[in-house]
Amino acid sequence: MGLQPLEFSDCYLDSPWFRERVRAHEAELEKTNKFIKELLKDGKNLIAATKNLSAAQRKFAHSLRDFKFEFIGDAETDDERYIDASLHEFSNFLKNLEEQREILALSVTETLIKPLERFRKEQLGAVKEEKKKFDKETEKNYSLLEKHLNLSAKKKELQLQEADNQVEQNRKHFYELSLEYVCKLQEIQERKKFECVEPVLSFFQGLFTFYHQGYELAKDFNHYKMALQINLQNTRNRFEGTRSEVEELMNKIRRNPQEHKRANHFTMEGYLYVQEKRPAPFGSSWVKHYCMYRKETKKFSMIPFEHRSGGKVGDAELFVLTYCTKRNTDTIDRRFCFDLEASDRPGVPVTMQAFSEEDRKLWMEALDGKEAVSMNFRIFFYSAQLDKIGFTIIKKCISAVETRGINDQGLYRVVGVSSKVQRLLSLLMDSKTCNEVDLENSVDWEVKTITSAMKQYLRSLPEPLMTYELHGEFIVPAKSGSPESRVNAVHFLVHKLPEKNKEMLDILVKHLANVSKHAKRNLMTVANLGVVFGPTLMRPQEETVAAIMDLKFQNIVVEILIENHEKIFKTLPDATFPEPISMSVSPPNAPPRQSRRQGQRIKRPLAVYNLCLELDDGDSHSSPREDTPTGSMDSLSSQSPTPAFSSSPPGLLDENHLIMDSGDLAGWTTNLPAQSRPSMVSWMNIPSANPAATNAALSTFFFPNPATGTDKAVESVAHRKARAVYPCEAEHSSELSFQIGAIFEDVQFSREPGWLEGTLNGKRGLIPQNYVQFL
Repeated sequence: MGLQPLEFSDCYLDSPWFRERVRAHEAELEKTNKFIKELLKDGKNLIAATKNLSAAQRKFAHSLRDFKFEFIGDAETDDERYIDASLHEFSNFLKNLEEQREILALSVTETLIKPLERFRKEQLGAVKEEKKKFDKETEKNYSLLEKHLNLSAKKKELQLQEADNQVEQNRKHFYELSLEYVCKLQEIQERKKFECVEPVLSFFQGLFTFYHQGYELAKDFNHYKMALQINLQNTRNRFEGTRSEVEELMNKIRRNPQEHKRANHFTMEGYLYVQEKRPAPFGSSWVKHYCMYRKETKKFSMIPFEHRSGGKVGDAELFVLTYCTKRNTDTIDRRFCFDLEASDRPGVPVTMQAFSEEDRKLWMEALDGKEAVSMNFRIFFYSAQLDKIGFTIIKKCISAVETRGINDQGLYRVVGVSSKVQRLLSLLMDSKTCNEVDLENSVDWEVKTITSAMKQYLRSLPEPLMTYELHGEFIVPAKSGSPESRVNAVHFLVHKLPEKNKEMLDILVKHLANVSKHAKRNLMTVANLGVVFGPTLMRPQEETVAAIMDLKFQNIVVEILIENHEKIFKTLPDATFPEPISMSVSPPNAPPRQSRRQGQRIKRPLAVYNLCLELDDGDSHSSPREDTPTGSMDSLSSQSPTPAFSSSPPGLLDENHLIMDSGDLAGWTTNLPAQSRPSMVSWMNIPSANPAATNAALSTFFFPNPATGTDKAVESVAHRKARAVYPCEAEHSSELSFQIGAIFEDVQFSREPGWLEGTLNGKRGLIPQNYVQFL
């Protein structure tokens, strides 16, 4: 039951029940006062907690914004770039959310705290003052009444009448005060309902507004979130494929390290202990060095290295080797030793110690020992060929898959039993039994066995379907440009494949496009098919971790083929599209810098730049293509593009076209992109499997006669004029802006790969190397 109303007529009676009702009203107001005090305390704590939360959220957002993932290799896929940028997007989301939270914190103070404090002070405080007056007048009234009643009746009439008047006036004042107090009590009981609840309503309105803003932000974020989930899944799938390939390569190298030595410009390299003699009686010490030797120049370099400090502990030493002799244990108390003598220190041999007898043997052979270096390259021979039987196998398998298993979940991802796959493959590859195998109607062969046999056949070809020769060129567009330019590049390269390879690829990709159309049932999206068939259709000639890092770009090429099958295989490529050179990759273009993470370059056409420094006047440049990272969310991924060379083969160079001294080969090739070194070899048709032949050919082709002692090619490039073949808008104060036809003076190579330095209209700055043509 609620509070009893206070009747004004009861003020004159002032009955016990009236007093009880007044005390009930007063107790309720005291409870309201305590409630408001507690609410104010909690509200202030809420504001403090909100500010602390906001500070923590902002710090968290700041940490997200400042961190950036680094990637392995020379380019990122679009998926990886979006994942990298996602932390910045998360940071922005939290930042926007915290702006709304700050508004909420301010609204709590203005809409809840201040109104309640004002109500408590002005309204409840006024009632307390009225209560004090009421209690005081009550005490005064009843004290005076008792005193008046105790007057003797023997008092004079005038005195008694005066006392009666005083009591009556006092009673009237008490009744008036009582009426006002009762009125105030009932007024405040009614007023508190809206005076207290209105601020709370305003607080909740602000709270709901905050949550609504969060909802709106989340709704705006939802599209990005869904796209990011796809990016993450694509990257996870590529990671799984890459991890298995890396582990397989690691295990191969673990089983036989010598078979997997990388082909490079050094004949031999590795750690050796070098004896350093000290004055008597200190004897000698042995210091570990990393040593490198090139047989063509007989140059031997060694760098002291201390593994405890994790770095070099001295300067590199370089000398020309004159001879190498083996040290027997009867001449030295250490095993695995041999002596070297430098041309500038005749008669002062340097004693080296290898890690084992086998290691010493390899060093002795490399340093012109009696036994020739045996580069243990394994050559695999396969019976699978792109012949009539091969086409029959693929067509039979595709027909069976499309008839029986096009909707099977995990098609091509679920593998068959190895023994059954090998048995089916042996029957299909035998001309006597191939036509007898019925894959469409026979229950003996599961769909997963058929798909595994088909993939195994493609992997068993002597060379991948998309060839070793074009492998690097196919990778380039996957790392560069807009989706349209990627499709155009892949379109062009497909038509450079041998006819049988192109025909087989057409059949296969048409089938994969059909499989992807049933992705809702079989779950094999274009991205998933790219993961499965990327390593099957494209393989690098040399197994390295760097090559494995390019697996994701192989997958992207396959995605491009599937998504654009009709255009790529049914139409001829654009004749104006710049033809990639016969090298496996293109030369360095304007390199991506850290600023590229903050914003993307404006779309620019790619110029064709030829490695040959001077060509006949008849050599022409091809048409441009776009060079811009895109923000598309499709599966055609990656970062900055690489321009294409002219495919015209170089003529014989005389001494005026030689590039640099042979001693600089190590530094020059080291500065090239990793994939550019083998591409130089393929450009000159030198067998890359033979490092010695490669280096000899490179020395012959690129380096001057030591007798001349000059480097005329470098002189011919430096201080030359160049003309702009494409316009460029500078993105940094160190770069030059120019239009087509601009003439640059005093053009030189810059220290930054892919850039030149030149002067235009009196201003000197950087010029993208692939935007100009030397005059």
